[in-house]
Amino acid sequence: MRFRSREFAGQELAVRMLEWASSGDLANVTVLALPRGGVPVGAEIARAMQVPLDVVVVRRVGVPWSSEVGVGAIAGDDPPVFDRTGLRAMNLTADRLGPEVARARVELRHRERVYRGGRPAPDIAGHSVVVVDDGLATGITALAALRHLRRGGPLRLTLAVPVCGRETAAALREEADDVVSLYLPERVRSVGEWYDDYHPVSDQEVLDALRELHPAP
Repeated sequence: MRFRSREFAGQELAVRMLEWASSGDLANVTVLALPRGGVPVGAEIARAMQVPLDVVVVRRVGVPWSSEVGVGAIAGDDPPVFDRTGLRAMNLTADRLGPEVARARVELRHRERVYRGGRPAPDIAGHSVVVVDDGLATGITALAALRHLRRGGPLRLTLAVPVCGRETAAALREEADDVVSLYLPERVRSVGEWYDDYHPVSDQEVLDALRELHPAP
């Protein structure tokens, strides 16, 4: 099974989320997507549920020789979360990644300014929060997002993704109140393998979705 696009995956996932929310109060639900790839998925869920869409910005922490190889993630001012298995496999320790964490923190702040334009992060205390991404392999970015959001005092914290590795989902259930996924294969090597169209999502696409689905102040 492959998804035609992130939007298609979001529409399918939205059906599941409407069932999940059928006994609850949708007026108290906020969808928070991980930019950039999670935003098209989250936008479809927010439209279907008729609730606000916002972002929770998380940045991957790369290894010294490649920023594309992620072994950790950061959100907000929280300390980094690391993939300990990945660190051991590459003979690295968290102490050696200080410069990479600092670079990720700078980019995180930049992305927050781009996506929010000075608007504060949403107040999620007492709200039901649905965290959305386009798929999870190691789940390290989702882990950083969930731990960060938990500190905000949500009433309920749910992770919703089209596809997630089985062991990753089991680990994230210790952080979220619910994990909703359409497919739970034994392993997800690359999220892109589950999509026919997996083009890089632009900042403009993120901003357009937020402009449509985030309520004006």
